[in-house]
Amino acid sequence: MQTFFVDQKRLSALEHDYRAEFSSSPEMLFSSPGRAEIVGNHTDHNRGKVLVSAISCDILCLLAPRGDGVIDIRAEAFSPVRFSVGDLNSREREKGKSVSLARGVCKYFAMHGYPVGGFSAVTHSNVFRGAGVSSSAAFEVLVAEILNVLYCGGKVSPLERAKAAQYAENVYFGKPCGLLDQCGIAFGGLNRIDFADLAEPAVESVPAPEGYDIVLTNTGGSHAALTSHYADIRREMGEVAAALGKSVLRETSMDELVAELPALRRKVSDRAILRAFHFFEENERVERAAASLKAGNTAGFLSAVRESGESSLAFLQNCYVPGQIEQPLTLALKLSEKLLKEGAFRMMGGGFAGAMIAFCPTGSAQAYGRAMARVFGKENVFYTQIRTSGTCQL
Repeated sequence: MQTFFVDQKRLSALEHDYRAEFSSSPEMLFSSPGRAEIVGNHTDHNRGKVLVSAISCDILCLLAPRGDGVIDIRAEAFSPVRFSVGDLNSREREKGKSVSLARGVCKYFAMHGYPVGGFSAVTHSNVFRGAGVSSSAAFEVLVAEILNVLYCGGKVSPLERAKAAQYAENVYFGKPCGLLDQCGIAFGGLNRIDFADLAEPAVESVPAPEGYDIVLTNTGGSHAALTSHYADIRREMGEVAAALGKSVLRETSMDELVAELPALRRKVSDRAILRAFHFFEENERVERAAASLKAGNTAGFLSAVRESGESSLAFLQNCYVPGQIEQPLTLALKLSEKLLKEGAFRMMGGGFAGAMIAFCPTGSAQAYGRAMARVFGKENVFYTQIRTSGTCQL
């Protein structure tokens, strides 16, 4: 795992930008990492289990509090975010924009009795854009931690900050995500998370695998038009649960699914049933992967990662957009099969476009990355590590 440190050249550039934007000096420094989903693809929204980590890329933020209740965030690659905490109503025109995420986090805090206030901030991000490492969740959790430190005395727990971020994304931004991304970023490190109780998910830190480096490849394609496909996964899993008389799949079992299969096929699609199979088997893989890491059994962990990727491709079916002949993510998986004789690889995140993760034996990551870069571009291959700290003040 990597303990966070600040690159001084990057910090100097951020300080320059802050003074240029606000004609004053910043007072505080924050960092919010990206995340990597290791095992547990699309299970959290049905109260399943995940294995997730923070990784060594981040949004770096310099800020100063302000007394007028205005939040003003300037980012190098995004439109400015500016609003008053005295007006936290959602706006249809803001859906899909960064301002909705910040406003939504403030709304959650206010609804739960946490004080909110203004600040001026400038951010620089090296979170890999389009690579499925949750740049939006990194921003949401960053806003939550800033409010926590500035106005709440640091008393808001990582879980509560993650919930605030999820609320902002679900209600204000308009994306029906689960809680995996936000928890991975808020807690930091490598964690097994059981969402059986959404009010109090069980979070357990587990050791990182030794002897392997992480390479991420952004295979291309925008996530902007994929919201309906993400929603279909959640909806179809819900349809299977409802057909079994439950609200979510976690309330039923694999045995019940198999027993009721003839009746289920008259009520829901075969794809929905396959996605339900994925859910149950993925939960078991999370347990196996976590147990393997705790026992020092790296081979068992890698096996679970590979099986998770195979299930996402064959049963969850989120490695390509239905009906499209361009399938870069599936191509990247096949190429990785040819390149990596040891280690493990799988798609990562919401799917349909974007990223895959590979665990490469130490010393082989650069060769693997160069081969992937020949096909997907050097700018789309990223070398990273598991980061010990979540979103924090530095």
